[in-house]
Amino acid sequence: MSQVAERLADIQARVASACARVGRPVESVTLIAVSKLKPGALIREAYAAGQRDFGENYAQELRDKATELEDLAGLRWHAIGPLQTNKAKYVARVAQSFHALDRMEVARELSKRRLEAPLPCYVEVNLGGEQSKSGLTPEALGAFVDEARVLPGLRLEGLMALPPPTPDPEQARGHFRRLRELAREHGLSGLSMGTTHDFEQAIEEGATLVRVGTAIFGERD
Repeated sequence: MSQVAERLADIQARVASACARVGRPVESVTLIAVSKLKPGALIREAYAAGQRDFGENYAQELRDKATELEDLAGLRWHAIGPLQTNKAKYVARVAQSFHALDRMEVARELSKRRLEAPLPCYVEVNLGGEQSKSGLTPEALGAFVDEARVLPGLRLEGLMALPPPTPDPEQARGHFRRLRELAREHGLSGLSMGTTHDFEQAIEEGATLVRVGTAIFGERD
C-alpha cells in the first residue's frame, strides 16, 4: 500500500467515526481530496485506492490536470478556490461543482459557459469577517442567493466557509453551526466545510463535503 493510500484510509476511518458519533450514515459525507500543487502521479495513487473526488484551487491547474488524467473513469473535479471571470470557462467545462461562489459576475459567467447540466455551486460566506478572505457577509447572502438561483447554468447546492484559523479545532464549531443555520434559513442543504485541521468537528456539525489535502498528500512545497 502506498503512503497516499495509507493516509487516505486513515482519513476515511476518521470520517466514518465522526459520522458514527452523531448517528449519520457515512454516505452523507463526500470526502474531497485537495490535490492543488500536487503531481498527477499522487492523484493516480489516491484514485487507485478508491478516491474519486478531488479539489483544485486554481482554474488553470484544474484544466491541465483534467486533461492529464482524463483516462481515469469516474474522477470528479471540484473547483474550491476563488475564481476570476476570465478563467470561469475552465471551471464550467470540467468541474463537478464550484465551492467558492461569492460574486455575481462570476456566477453569470459560469452560467453562460456551462454547456451541460447546471453546475452545482456552494456560496462562500466569510463568517469571521476576515479582510484577507473572500466570501459574502451573512447579511448579503439572501440577495445574492435569490439572484444566483435564477441563472440557468447553475444550481445552488449550499454554502461554504473557512473559519478563522485556530490551534484548537473545537473553536471552529460555532462557525460551522452558524453556517448550518444560514443554509437552513435560505433553503439550502449542502455544507462544504472542514479541512485537514477540523473536518471531524465539521462532520459532527452537519458538513456534507469536507476538503482534506495535507493529511492525504502531505505538506505542500
